[in-house]
Amino acid sequence: MNLPSLEKAKVFGKTVFLRADLDVPLSAISHPSTPLRTSQPSAISEIEDDTRLKAALPTIEYLLKNGAKVIIAGHLGRPKGIDKSLSLEPIARWFSIKYKVLSIKYGKRKGFDGWELTDNLFLLENLRFYKGEEANDQDFAAKLISLANIYVNDAFAVCHRAHASIAGMPKFLPHFAGIHLREEVRVLSSVLENPKRPLVVIIGGAKIETKLPLVEKMRGVADYVLVGGKIAKEILPFLKEKSQTLFVADLNPDGFDITPKSTDDFLKIVNTAETIVWNGPVGYVEIKEGLEGSRKLAEGIVKSNAYTVVGGGDTLGFLKKLGLLDKFSFVSTGGGAMLEFLSGKSLPGIIAIIS
Repeated sequence: MNLPSLEKAKVFGKTVFLRADLDVPLSAISHPSTPLRTSQPSAISEIEDDTRLKAALPTIEYLLKNGAKVIIAGHLGRPKGIDKSLSLEPIARWFSIKYKVLSIKYGKRKGFDGWELTDNLFLLENLRFYKGEEANDQDFAAKLISLANIYVNDAFAVCHRAHASIAGMPKFLPHFAGIHLREEVRVLSSVLENPKRPLVVIIGGAKIETKLPLVEKMRGVADYVLVGGKIAKEILPFLKEKSQTLFVADLNPDGFDITPKSTDDFLKIVNTAETIVWNGPVGYVEIKEGLEGSRKLAEGIVKSNAYTVVGGGDTLGFLKKLGLLDKFSFVSTGGGAMLEFLSGKSLPGIIAIIS
């Protein structure tokens, strides 16, 4: 896939609009008692997992090093209009700590609220506070375009969304792929086109409608497809045909986890793998009764000699709590985007920057 390389962009002295993955899980602390327009951020929430923010740093640092002014933009959650609990203030605070900024200024940039982190770094408020973002409204895209000279997409996790900041802006600005986005596409393309074999794909979770296309696609790509989680109970009637490469786990009587025997069977296959792709825990990991199968599977994967790829918000959060996330070869920031890419679908955000 011929993504336009960031290294070919002439960014010196230019303002770059960087669409990043900022949709991170938060844990509430308290609601602000004063408006957000302060030089010092108020405590709203803590970031539970900063994997996506860290993924954006190589692109941000490349742009700053090469003399660009950078406007970081993204979203958090699914707000219906302005929702202070989904403000990007915690993200602004995270960046201020990263770049050792003692005081950040809240203000406007051509009508958009946000935070001036440094003279060359500005963070816009949650783009989904504006109706035009998800509607891919051309007038809204035009307002975003007025902020910058160059567009860079480093937000793989939302490349499956035809939103203004993803699919609308690249039509009107010189556009390039960020460092992390290029790596996402490279790694996931290699899984589809030329993986080291045996290739084992593990698919869990609860949403049959999003996981079924991946199961069907991977049956023609992988050497083994292992299915756990809630979808293991539901998937068999939907499959078009039987396959010797597909193994669907049995669930415990309570339905919260796969059985110990299924866990052991999965681990035997994992131990034969040269490449492993995992999306979705195989149990209901939010409760103790659903942890064991996913925990043993995770430990088996990181002990294997395989090249390991993992994605999906629930899976990443679970692995981080276990302290195993950094032991995977590649961590995809995409959940739905990873599923759609591996299922063979065209992603609007990627189409927009290669066209």
